[in-house]
Amino acid sequence: MIELEGLTKHYGDVRAVDHLTFTVRPGVITGFLGPNGAGKSTTMRMMLDLDRPTSGTVRIDGRHYRELHDPLKTVGALLDAKAMHGGRSAYHHLLCLAQSNGIPAGRVREALDTVGLTSVARKRTKGFSLGMGQRLGIAGALLGDPRILMFDEPVNGLDPEGIHWIRNLMKGLAAQGRTVFVSSHLMSEMALTADHLVVIGQGKLLADTSMADFIAENSRAFVTMRSPDQERLREVLRGAGIDFVPGAEGALEVEGEDAAHLGELAARHQLVLHELSPRSASLEEAFMRLTAGSVEYHAHENHRPAAAAAPTAEAGGQWGAGWRKKGS
Repeated sequence: MIELEGLTKHYGDVRAVDHLTFTVRPGVITGFLGPNGAGKSTTMRMMLDLDRPTSGTVRIDGRHYRELHDPLKTVGALLDAKAMHGGRSAYHHLLCLAQSNGIPAGRVREALDTVGLTSVARKRTKGFSLGMGQRLGIAGALLGDPRILMFDEPVNGLDPEGIHWIRNLMKGLAAQGRTVFVSSHLMSEMALTADHLVVIGQGKLLADTSMADFIAENSRAFVTMRSPDQERLREVLRGAGIDFVPGAEGALEVEGEDAAHLGELAARHQLVLHELSPRSASLEEAFMRLTAGSVEYHAHENHRPAAAAAPTAEAGGQWGAGWRKKGS
């Protein structure tokens, strides 16, 4: 279990994390969401004592991370897939971690086998692709067979098979009663993986709830109806006391009604329908709606850069497109 209480972090005048209080419980996958600059990475670094809080506390199974003896046996974390010595082989990278935490050397081969890197165990990591680096980072997190796992963007660089694998791995770990905390910007993947969500914006807690409740409370579900006789469709709906709003391309959108009920209503009035489609609420829609006021960086769709313009530091040549401030 991970417990945060009033966790706050200042960088000069910038408050990257603002009095965060929430609990990450065992047995479920807790997703950690927020726009760029929300403070997710800073929060995870403070959980691992890589950054010191300005105020507030984080406890791992009731203790501070720095108080843990052989911490990899309690917490396994992937925060940066590139955090490895490029001159070492995958095997020796993990062996170094194992020896520093009193972990038997036999666990190194087991971890490499789990993530599918046995065939490249003796190759230097500087030649690894991003996806291979991710797998090695995950192997490091699993090395001590910990009760608590933390992953920051774990599917970054993985191919479809790898994404499917890490999703099932996390579900299996949670099913064993372990605490699994995962941060990601991929809403579609988070929707398939997480059971519970913690959402922050500008360092503040915006939501701490189940996936189902988060979507229900922050998004809109409706049924799209389209008929060759749209005016009669409106009359039928009004006659039944059903509210609707105009939709795309002349369709009608009905909230709070079951599609089957609406289809039966049209059939009773011998009304031909060309479309009767329920639209389920999505995690992406719910996230965008909740965090709309917390987005720090906005792209402008009507801006078209000159085709021949050379990249500059101001245009992104130094930092790259979509650079993030510290605390993102």
